[in-house]
Amino acid sequence: MLTGSSTRFEERGARRSRPALAKGYGVNLDEEGMLSLDWVREQLSTSRNYWIASTQPNGRPHACPVWGVWLPEDILCFGTSRTSRKGKNLAANPSVVAHAESGDDVVILEGVIQELTDRDLLLKYVDAYDAKYAIRPEFDQEADSDGVTYVLRPAEILAWTESDFLKTPTRWRFERG
Repeated sequence: MLTGSSTRFEERGARRSRPALAKGYGVNLDEEGMLSLDWVREQLSTSRNYWIASTQPNGRPHACPVWGVWLPEDILCFGTSRTSRKGKNLAANPSVVAHAESGDDVVILEGVIQELTDRDLLLKYVDAYDAKYAIRPEFDQEADSDGVTYVLRPAEILAWTESDFLKTPTRWRFERG
């Protein structure tokens, strides 16, 4: 379970590189045009929807859009019902891929979700969610509650822009969780 400890990308040893792409794409191999973490943060902060991809118990993939918020701790927070298909998938296998809504300014997060139980961070999430969507989510930390709030602290990020694809594909991996 995630607590309010610092999770900023730079503190986690972010390593930037080019993603492994076939030579046929013609992508520059040097660092010219690579994207910044500030660009990633901007895309994640302004995205209204995020696509969450999980795995069903039978191994089939499942994707579903969610509302969520990107917090300054460099974490994506979103809620779901424990009894939804997504909720059941995440309970069985917490590995996820999250994609910001744009297919032109691409940000893909890979990692493992954790249930968010830290009260201060939950309140920060609720305030940010309310500011973004004009709906204040309720959370109940009782064991029989159907709702759950998850946090994704990315282990890897892939990003690029469609308009400058030959220069912008960028990958970050993190040394610390």
